[in-house]
Parts: sequence; C-alpha cells; structure tokens
Amino acid sequence: MKDSIHKYFQVGTIQWMSYPNRDPMESLKAIAKDDFFDAIELKGYGEKNAEAKAILDQSHLKVCYGAQPRLLGPKLNPNDIDEEGRKKAEATLMEAIDEAEYLGAKGIAFLAGKWEEATKEQAYQQLLKTTRNLCDYAATKGMNVELEVFDYDMDKAALIGPAPYAAKFAADMRTTHSNFGLLVDLSHFPTTYETSQFVIRTLRPYITHFHFGNAVVKQGCDGYGDLHPRFGYPNSANDTPELLDYLRVLKQEGFFDAENPYVLSMEVTLRPGEDEDIVLANTKRVLNRAWALLED
Repeated sequence: MKDSIHKYFQVGTIQWMSYPNRDPMESLKAIAKDDFFDAIELKGYGEKNAEAKAILDQSHLKVCYGAQPRLLGPKLNPNDIDEEGRKKAEATLMEAIDEAEYLGAKGIAFLAGKWEEATKEQAYQQLLKTTRNLCDYAATKGMNVELEVFDYDMDKAALIGPAPYAAKFAADMRTTHSNFGLLVDLSHFPTTYETSQFVIRTLRPYITHFHFGNAVVKQGCDGYGDLHPRFGYPNSANDTPELLDYLRVLKQEGFFDAENPYVLSMEVTLRPGEDEDIVLANTKRVLNRAWALLED
C-alpha cells in the first residue's frame, strides 16, 4: 500500500503482553514515547492509576481497556451456570468499566468462560445475561462492550467462538444493545481451525476491534496453545503471508476506514529467554512488510 497504515488503522499494542517483565509505568512511558503506536490496550494500574492517567492524557494515544486478565487470573466465568459465580465475574467487569472510564477508554473487552457440553445452552443464557447487564451499565457512560472470540476446545476453551457461534451470540446481543461488538484476533484463527476470510466474512456486521499475532497449534511443540509467540517462532501458524492475507481480507470487506479507523493491535509476547524490545521490533517489521506487500 502506498498510503500509511496509520491512515486506515489506529495501530496499537497490548501493554501487558508486550512488556510482561517491565515495571508497568516504565512500559507505559515506552509505548507513549513511541509514535509507531496510535493506541494502547491496558488492564489498569491499581493504586498507580492517577500516575498512568497523567501519562495517557499527555500521549494522544487511543486508550483501550482489556478486562480479560480480571477473569483469567482468578478463574472467573461470566457464563458460570452457578449464579453466584456468574455474579462475581459480572462484578469485576462492572469495576473494569469504571476503571476504564477513569483512564480514558471508551469501553472494555472481555472473554467468555469455560463451558461443558451438557450445560452449553444454560451457559449461553448466562453469558447473555452478563453481557446485557454490562452493556446497560456501559451505555450510561457512553461506553461500549466487546467480546473477544477465543478457541473453544484447545486452550482457553471459551464458550465463544467458533465464528458461527460468535455470530449467533452477537446477533442476539445486537437485538437489544447497539453498544456491543466483537473483537477478533488473527492469533486465534488457527486455534479455531478457521481462516481470515471465513472469520471476517462470518462476523462482518459485528466486528469493532482487531488483534493480530501468532500461535502454535501443532500438538507436542513448544508454545502450543493460545500463548501468542513472536512471528517466526518454530512450528507456529502465522507469519508475514498470513498477516498479509488478514489485511487483504479486511480491505476487501471494507474495514479500511480513514474517517473512523479501527484499532488494530499486536498481541505478541515472550517465550523464555526472549527480549521484550526485540520481540516488539520483530512484530513491527512483520506488520510493515505485510502492509508494503498489500495491493493498493
């Protein structure tokens, strides 16, 4: 493409993935000082929220809030068929909306919880209940709620996806809430046995946010599962050609929007012994190369 990628997307990174070992204030400043990034995805800073807000206010970064760690760490499940368990997950996500608002984000993203075949329909109804409650609360603040589509049987084993099931859920949500959308991630397509074209076309009306990264889906290989290794990692599924295909499909399906650009964030993290800055530079190089190869 002759045009800059920054014309059509707000390019971001997920702070806690890019810098898992660095002090959060240090890594926040590193991202804020790097004009490659138009957006940052963060998870909150606890007692240092005021310090972080001051940095974010200076930066002109678009702020996105990822509530996934609030669920994954304590193993909370927004589709728990036990109502008390569901309420605990909902409560922390409500807190996430408040924290996101304080930090300048216009919404939150989260993921569905684990499920069992015997209770799948009950879990689906529980997830609808949680998500509708979140959207009701977010709407009072002019904010949005996004559900990230994950694998259903490999690693996270989340209720939502695969893509057709995610489309069903999003359609049900949109019948009652216009402030709901889906977040899709190139890293997850190999883990749901799907392609960029299939996922994007299936979920076209509901997508509001994009991630890209890599995954190892060959059993028995290092990094197997939803671990987001660097591009070029041994036995991994995605590299420059797959990212190029992803971008090509996004272009074909009308997601290149110079007036209101979507967020496109890298979700890549370290394997043992790797360096944060080198892996981040690796990801930028792959994105730059894929963009350069994309047809005008």
